[in-house]
Amino acid sequence: MSAQAPGPVVCVVGPTASGKSALSELVAARLGSCVVSVDAMQVYRGMDVGTAKTPAGERRVPLLMVDVADVRENYSAQRFQRDARACVDRLLGEGRVPVLCGGTGLYLNAVIDEMSFPSGSRDEEPRHAYEALLAERGPAALHELLAARDPASAALIHPNNARRVVRALEMLDEGTSYAEHHEGLHARAAHYDARVWGLTMSRERLYERIDARVDRMMGEGLLDEVRTLAARGLSPDVTAGQAIGYKELLDALAGRCGLDEAVETIKRRTRRYAKRQLSWFRHDPRVRWIDLDACDLDEACARILSDLGRGEGRDERGAL
Repeated sequence: MSAQAPGPVVCVVGPTASGKSALSELVAARLGSCVVSVDAMQVYRGMDVGTAKTPAGERRVPLLMVDVADVRENYSAQRFQRDARACVDRLLGEGRVPVLCGGTGLYLNAVIDEMSFPSGSRDEEPRHAYEALLAERGPAALHELLAARDPASAALIHPNNARRVVRALEMLDEGTSYAEHHEGLHARAAHYDARVWGLTMSRERLYERIDARVDRMMGEGLLDEVRTLAARGLSPDVTAGQAIGYKELLDALAGRCGLDEAVETIKRRTRRYAKRQLSWFRHDPRVRWIDLDACDLDEACARILSDLGRGEGRDERGAL
């Protein structure tokens, strides 16, 4: 796309539990706009507590791109690109500044950058063959096959992420390397005039916030939420069932581990996920970092509004 990319579009990114939702709502309220969630798991209906989805009754502005898919669906980045861009285009058409908020780097890039996705259908024969191998020999054997064919791609994908391993094998069959595709995600032409702001803080403080958030989620009924969703079809066999917090509690409910062990595993995996999020966004030179050890959310909001030339903005409730 040319230099006349539409916008501006504000993006608030960073690791989980860093305060993205609170800052995004504050910015959107002062701009009289809406927040567009960029979270791969908030798209699923009923996954509320475990994804830290702001409760409907507590939202200062409308929250878009949440509750758009059933937990039994495998919602893709390609589908997210189409649906989220529709939200962004509508807001821009109304003269409002969309505020994108989330920590799923691939989904953010899919929206704000020119990105196409390899073709492929779940009904194609190769996928059936790979899924049969997965069922017969397990994820380790599938990952070993990928490592033999494409070591660079295998190094980027966790052996337990079977769905991504399958997709990487499919891409090889189509003549594309997952590793090469991944490398290009951070160097694409802009689809929107995106102003990307990243939140950071000391690792000790972030990890304390993560652990406290997990404890709070358990106190707010995460186990009951997972139990309810399991009755509706949530399982480790679907994308939603692989989400941190849900996967571990599904294991606990199935008797594969104890509840205390599951909670500690959630904390550990969330901390690791936060590190991966930071690594992703630090590869993007557009990100301007806001150190929340050195300022509060009001100061961070003022900085973003100043960049837009909006001063303090107007504190309005966005309307659909």
